[in-house]
Amino acid sequence: MTLWWIGNAVLLVVVVPVLVALLNRILAAAERIRGASDDILDGGVALTGELDDLPESLAKTERTIDEVATGAVRYAGSVAKLLG
Repeated sequence: MTLWWIGNAVLLVVVVPVLVALLNRILAAAERIRGASDDILDGGVALTGELDDLPESLAKTERTIDEVATGAVRYAGSVAKLLG
């Protein structure tokens, strides 16, 4: 019976504080992860506001590409005449 009391005392004095310390570290890491995920979410929400003008920007880019392609075809035709 005495060994049971010694075992219980060791459990309370050694094991329980170690478990509490480990759980404290896990909870601290979880809180840091939660903070980082909240920051990521805030950044994502802010980014969606920047995407409102995206269709207009893509249309402008498409027009620019068409203009450059037209100019490149004209240039290539002129060079072909000079070389030919």
